[in-house]
Amino acid sequence: MSRLVRMGLIDPYIVALLAAAALGFIVPAQGAAITALALVTKAAVALLFFLQGVRLQRTAMVAGATHWRLQLLTLLATFGAFPLVGVALYALFPGAIGATLWPGVLYLCALPSTVQSSIAFTSIARGNVPAAVCAAAVSNLAGIVLTPLLVSVVLNLHGNVSMLDQIQSLVIQLLLPFFAGQALSNWLRSWAARYAALLSVLDRGSILLVVYTSFGAAALAGTWKALDRTELMRLVLMSGLLLTVVLASMRYISRLMKFSTEDESAAVFCGSKKSLATGVPMANVLFPAATVGMMILPLMIFHQLQLLVCSVIARRYASRR
Repeated sequence: MSRLVRMGLIDPYIVALLAAAALGFIVPAQGAAITALALVTKAAVALLFFLQGVRLQRTAMVAGATHWRLQLLTLLATFGAFPLVGVALYALFPGAIGATLWPGVLYLCALPSTVQSSIAFTSIARGNVPAAVCAAAVSNLAGIVLTPLLVSVVLNLHGNVSMLDQIQSLVIQLLLPFFAGQALSNWLRSWAARYAALLSVLDRGSILLVVYTSFGAAALAGTWKALDRTELMRLVLMSGLLLTVVLASMRYISRLMKFSTEDESAAVFCGSKKSLATGVPMANVLFPAATVGMMILPLMIFHQLQLLVCSVIARRYASRR
């Protein structure tokens, strides 16, 4: 695996995520440590979204918002086409993966787009970066409300916690820190740029912490007993099929709408990606602790696939310019 990392075929962060998951499986937190980790995790996630708010440039969002057709397409793809494709795949191939994994696949279909990688790939492709900034940011803000709604519809949830309570929890834990960061961004953005490497470690560390606690809770509940290598390979293939369908659809529709190459690349990257940084904390709020590990496993696999595939596509877009 180390050779694949050096070759750039595997994101080093995925290796860290897998290590955190393995540690949670082997040495899960127990007793008082669970309560302490829960508090630390909430604080770390709040810091993650606060820093996202600090770094987001409003001027780029405003510049990108003028291309309303592109923004509408990416929103419809993220919160419309993705869930529909997920439900269609479930209807067509219900036995392709186990019943314990399908909810995680449908959950990832309901998530917002990525921010950093969508913008990065659009930039590599020499695409419309301001439009990508706006699309990714709006997607994540809309996801605070739309993701719980879609999850409740797609998964037919009827838990003890109401959907409004879930949205309220997401607003408090994710949206308020984000807006606080935005409010202070004029004063803190230069500081954030100066310590970008350190803040990136904090960002990713918070997700690693959630993954560790989630997989540990799943291990204590015996969730992983029914999962084997064959099941994982089927999940990888299903994730690849989902990504292929959405990527091809975004490219076809963008050309049907006569987008320029710059706009097409922004639409393809923003409309076909799902956010690990948002999806993991959201799962921690939306689902019982013992099930979070299984819910985010498809997202972790899809995240690696989208990075691999989109890095190739971005270079091809760039070579056409």
